[in-house]
Amino acid sequence: MRKQGSLALKDPSPLPHRAPVATHHPEPVLDVVVPVFNEEKDLEPSVRRLHAHLCETFPYPFRITIADNASTDSTPLIAARLADELPEAQWLRLAEKGRGRALRTAWSLSSAPVLAYMDVDLSTELTALLPLVAPLLSGHSDIAIGTRLAPGSRVVRGPKREITSRCYNALLRFVLAVGFSDAQCGFKAVRRDVAERLLPLIQDSEWFFDTELLVIAERAGLRIHEVPVDWVDDPDTRVDILATALADLRGIARIGGALARNTLPPGGSLRDVGADAPGRLATQLVCFAAVGAVSTLAYLLLYAALRPVAGSQAANALALLVCAVANTAVNRRLTFGLRGRGGVLRHQSRGLVVLLIGLALTGGSLAALHHAVPSAGQTVELAVLVAANLAATLLRFLFFRAWVFRA
Repeated sequence: MRKQGSLALKDPSPLPHRAPVATHHPEPVLDVVVPVFNEEKDLEPSVRRLHAHLCETFPYPFRITIADNASTDSTPLIAARLADELPEAQWLRLAEKGRGRALRTAWSLSSAPVLAYMDVDLSTELTALLPLVAPLLSGHSDIAIGTRLAPGSRVVRGPKREITSRCYNALLRFVLAVGFSDAQCGFKAVRRDVAERLLPLIQDSEWFFDTELLVIAERAGLRIHEVPVDWVDDPDTRVDILATALADLRGIARIGGALARNTLPPGGSLRDVGADAPGRLATQLVCFAAVGAVSTLAYLLLYAALRPVAGSQAANALALLVCAVANTAVNRRLTFGLRGRGGVLRHQSRGLVVLLIGLALTGGSLAALHHAVPSAGQTVELAVLVAANLAATLLRFLFFRAWVFRA
């Protein structure tokens, strides 16, 4: 379990202790923000449907805030009329576009103890709204997110968006070693006392806002609750997938660089990658490289000793197996700081899965060499194996951080 952490950079005081939200006063307990840009068609039916659902199912006072992102159609007129007709609705107008900018503004102005947002197309089934905010109201969690990638969720969408979403979240796990499963689902909630500390630390004002929020929160040791959702893709979406993907890649590169330099807020060490071992990325890389260098030397010596009696492929497999078990054990202790016997079998079994990937890479390199140059000698084989092992080592480190020793 992640430890409670402090977010403060300028303010040295710790985050308030988690406590249940007071729900007996007449002021809104929940503020649901709906960011919109040129949504004259969907805005009114969606807001009325959301309002009716909250009136019927949410047991406490609430507010719906329509955050208009500089719309150029009749969206502002519709938003103003809804705010006049529905007592629990309000709207605000922003001069610039950007979902992150809309959420930052609306959340900063709200006095509700729990802040949420959802996309105007209501792709997420509204029955998940109460399970989303309940852990925040009770004090169990700091942030709650809907996830389309967890067991129990049901998703209807085209293959292009499905593949894009899964690749994006896999990239986050491998590059940034995050623990949450779905960064971009438009269905999230946060406690206001937490948002007050998080929002000044987030640089992005567009689609990467969600991801940056979660990365900083997880790094600070905050508890993120995930709710599997039923989600149906909006075929009329105005999201430019290519432009959004490029912006997200730039955001990942920026966050990854900040992690490598240890300058990502809220400061201090990198998020726990092992159970009790926060470690800086640079320190982990140096330690992993040192262990890898020793492992590679041991692997080459074993391979050279075994090849005359076992043949090249068998010698490669045996040398890899022995060195992989030793390498996993040493990295577990030195690179990721894990002690004791807890999880040893799980770590070693996952390490062996990573070994199979390395075996396929190095074995494939040998096979390609022998196919191209049947008369290649042991010296050439060793050179090819060194190159293949360098590539396998990089993959191994990524798998170790994102999967084998992930908290």
